[in-house]
Amino acid sequence: MQEANIDITLKPAGSRKLPARFTPLVFAFYMSAIMAFLMSLIIVAANSGIADHYLAQVAHAYSIAMPSAFFCILLVRPLVMLLVKHTVKN
Repeated sequence: MQEANIDITLKPAGSRKLPARFTPLVFAFYMSAIMAFLMSLIIVAANSGIADHYLAQVAHAYSIAMPSAFFCILLVRPLVMLLVKHTVKN
């Protein structure tokens, strides 16, 4: 009788990664999170100045900007990839 060779090694929790097919979604998430935060900081400062409630105003602006930016990046990404393809040498 042949023994089954079962690998029961445990991977550290930090090594779990999403499959490559999720790359466009992960890219859109990180890009929108970072850009929406930076733009919220800048726009609130430009419109209201840096005053007592600056961070609360930034948080409010970010709560609107982040989901909007995420969906915009998902929609625009294919066009941007096409423009890059036509602009940059292979």
